[in-house]
Amino acid sequence: MATKNQESTGLLKLLEDQVADIYYAEKQLLKALPKMAKAASNDELRTAFTDHAEETKGQLERLEQVFEALGKPAKGKKCPAIDGILEEGNEIMDEFADDAALDAGLVAAGQKAEHYEIASYGSMCAWAEQLGLDEVAALLNETLEEEKGADEKLTEIAESVVNIEAEEGDEEDEEELVDAGGGSSRNSKANASNNKSTTKAPAKGASAKNGKR
Repeated sequence: MATKNQESTGLLKLLEDQVADIYYAEKQLLKALPKMAKAASNDELRTAFTDHAEETKGQLERLEQVFEALGKPAKGKKCPAIDGILEEGNEIMDEFADDAALDAGLVAAGQKAEHYEIASYGSMCAWAEQLGLDEVAALLNETLEEEKGADEKLTEIAESVVNIEAEEGDEEDEEELVDAGGGSSRNSKANASNNKSTTKAPAKGASAKNGKR
């Protein structure tokens, strides 16, 4: 392991770089999760975001232990990936603020962040194990399991509640459009069919009458 006065190289340098990256990412997520919880209309989803915000505080403390084990100061490095994911989440909250699909969009935004974290922590765990940094690997793996759990929770909420609510909202919107139009498209087709049959009947009658002549 490199000392504070020794520059790291190779896999160790990469590990230190990514620890700084995820430290920044976790801090940004800690700011974003309460906003996402406030925007959510589903109680279960709101609780999931709130609980994960508390969990994230522990993950930041764990990362600070990782920095200490690596002999490095706890300092983040700007992460364009998480900034982009959270920016997209903000856009969803703005564009779908009054839409039934908002919660479904929030779940998607949350899972994009979780998948980024899972990939990051998974790679760092493997590198730490390869370098023989057992303490670091154990700390990172503990957070990795929490991130997987958070992702699974969001999937459960989406499949059991949120996506269904969004679909029902779409159906209600369609019904409102139908009512505003004075009838359903199905009724319009039925009327058109009846009109078609009505116009055809005299033609057949006339044809038969002409045949008799």
